[in-house]
Amino acid sequence: MTTTTLSVPGIHCGHCKSSIEGALDGLAGVSSAEVSVPDKAVTVSFDEEAVSLGVIREAIEAQGYDVGA
Repeated sequence: MTTTTLSVPGIHCGHCKSSIEGALDGLAGVSSAEVSVPDKAVTVSFDEEAVSLGVIREAIEAQGYDVGA
């Protein structure tokens, strides 16, 4: 299991949180996804054999958010 935190500067409200968490919770291999609105960050725990970080980033971007470094 891998846990990583991604910067997502466009997060600014509860809707952002719900949108991103919903998209990530739907991915096979993601065990948890938590969005911090004040930190503008997403912490994701996932099985790297089931889902790649690239797929996670794409799922966030598909919701309309840019993922920072």
